[in-house]
Amino acid sequence: MSNLKDSNDNDESRSGGIQVIARASAVMRALGRNPQGLSLAAIAQDVGLARSTVQRIVAALETEQMVEAMRPGNGFRLGPALAQLIHQTHTDIISIARKSLETLCDHLQESVTLSCISGKHTVVIDRVIAERELRVVFPMGQSLPMYATADGKALLSTLTDEQVREWLGDRLDPLTDATHDIESLLVELAQIRANGFALDHQEHTVGISACAILIPTFMGPHAVAVVAPTSRFQIRSFEFKQALKECKESIAKLAGGN
Repeated sequence: MSNLKDSNDNDESRSGGIQVIARASAVMRALGRNPQGLSLAAIAQDVGLARSTVQRIVAALETEQMVEAMRPGNGFRLGPALAQLIHQTHTDIISIARKSLETLCDHLQESVTLSCISGKHTVVIDRVIAERELRVVFPMGQSLPMYATADGKALLSTLTDEQVREWLGDRLDPLTDATHDIESLLVELAQIRANGFALDHQEHTVGISACAILIPTFMGPHAVAVVAPTSRFQIRSFEFKQALKECKESIAKLAGGN
């Protein structure tokens, strides 16, 4: 009888632990989908849990720096510890690509990023910020919608159209007036597969545009993007593409991709 009771207690403890992990993961995914931050009430609505439960989970995650509070009253967002974990996971690729990213940034005087697929989102795992007055500072470690960013679309181009529909569904939430719907996205993905470049013309953020190129590596596909104010991007897009090609060749020689 005692052994049976101990077994039941262990099963219940294991089940409770799994539930806590699942709920914490759901909270972090909700914040990943909303890099601008969410209030406790908004998180609770997104994940379908009581606000008091979400508050306890967020407090525990905040202690571990997996989430962080924004300005008072502005809710919570993913914290620095998550970006650090992602960085450590991809440290070999980051160390290989870092010099090429710095060279690209110095040459163009624009911010550049290195991204990969995480789940069904794009995550920036490294960046070099341009040293100029008007520049773009991209978030590290936050999940971004693949359909509305240049690096995300470059990574999506590695999938078939059927896989893209399965991942994204038939309706894409518009972030700006320029955001694609699923049909126009599939048309552009075919163009990216043909010419190797993905563009973001203010599809994620008004006033910001980007150009990205796919980088095959021994750890799977990555993407390098040049991100700039749209006013400069419009007159330098050809220059960006040429510089990205050189950056790809530099990284590919060391990263073992085909």
